[in-house]
Amino acid sequence: MRATARQIAWDLLQYYKGNQTGQTPGILPGPPPAGDYYWWEAGAMWGTLIDYWKATGDAAYNDLITDAMLWQVGPGEDYMPPNVTASLGNDDQGFWGMSAMLAAENGFPDPPHDKPQWLALAQAVFHTQANPDRHDTTCNGGLRWQIPLSNNGYNYKNSIANGCFFNLGARLARYLNNQTYADWAEKTWDWMVGVGFMDGDYNIYDGGHVEHNCTDINRAQFSYNNGVYLLGAAYMYNYTNGSDIWQDRVSKLTEATIKVFFPDNIAFEVACEEHMSCTTDMLSFKGYVARWMSVVTQIAPFTAERILPVLRTSAEAAISTCTGEANGRACGFKWSLKAYDGSHGAGQQMNALGAVTSLLVPGTRAPLTNTTGGTSRGNPNAGSQSNTFDGKVTPPTTADKAGAGIITIILLASAVGTFGWMSTGV
Repeated sequence: MRATARQIAWDLLQYYKGNQTGQTPGILPGPPPAGDYYWWEAGAMWGTLIDYWKATGDAAYNDLITDAMLWQVGPGEDYMPPNVTASLGNDDQGFWGMSAMLAAENGFPDPPHDKPQWLALAQAVFHTQANPDRHDTTCNGGLRWQIPLSNNGYNYKNSIANGCFFNLGARLARYLNNQTYADWAEKTWDWMVGVGFMDGDYNIYDGGHVEHNCTDINRAQFSYNNGVYLLGAAYMYNYTNGSDIWQDRVSKLTEATIKVFFPDNIAFEVACEEHMSCTTDMLSFKGYVARWMSVVTQIAPFTAERILPVLRTSAEAAISTCTGEANGRACGFKWSLKAYDGSHGAGQQMNALGAVTSLLVPGTRAPLTNTTGGTSRGNPNAGSQSNTFDGKVTPPTTADKAGAGIITIILLASAVGTFGWMSTGV
């Protein structure tokens, strides 16, 4: 299994050109029309390779991963580099933040001391997204899809942007044993239910427009939405020492995810796979879900009996597609065919790598915290000098350092008023 993962990882990195002369470190070729890939997908790829390192012990790409992730942090050290502003979404920033968080949790080698640290980068992403400038009263709150108001899609609030925020909040709460982050995660979950993006059967829908108060819900379902909330819910279950409410949410969301996205226990992207109408982005979702579900079994062990057999069947189907193109190893997309389908790319390779590593991760140590071996340094002021996209830069604040990384008192005081909608309903 490790040999298979090693080969898939190598083939995945053949799509990466950022280490070549004249190319930009950290990104996949793009964005369109310059190449197929938007900025966020490279951030997701580095997370995939961090999990690959943990699962296999193969450190061959560690320096490449570190260089890439540090190159893209931006001047505010918050994963908002100016060159991606025209398509910068909260979800894009969130995926890079989740990869930084993963590096801290996996015990990935820390960057040099004079460089941004993994935990601080994850905090910066979360803090900028918790800033009142990112939230308004439309749809009773919640993050918009895009960050700059001039971007196409700024009028849309969606599940994945809020899912990344929820996921990071839950993970920071556990890593730092910090209730403040957990409170934000709770509020975000409640908002998702209140606005109708998550229904009573734990179906998660894409989003809605602010001019319709998010009542025009786009009911498309994408596997990474379920995955990002399932992982976050499992972290909340773990953080709350197995609370009944979070156990119930994890259990029901696990069942909903398998029912919708794993027919015959094989991953299937229900919104687009049947007619192969998937965008480049959508072609990468399966791998994230497999990786996240494997971690769920570590931090919410009661799920292992249900999840692991599904992941095994799905991974076996994924590997059976890796017979394509001239090298005879390219991985396809339609795993249910159990044969190469002619669809290949970085997303398809990431999917297969995620599927394989999902079988190896449960045999590794659970995600670390700052009291169980985590060494990454945090920064309670992370994100305090970030670009707010209103023509000015927020000045530094003074933090109330309760524990290793509590959010600043100034930020919290502002946020309480802004998030009054959490108790008002829809």
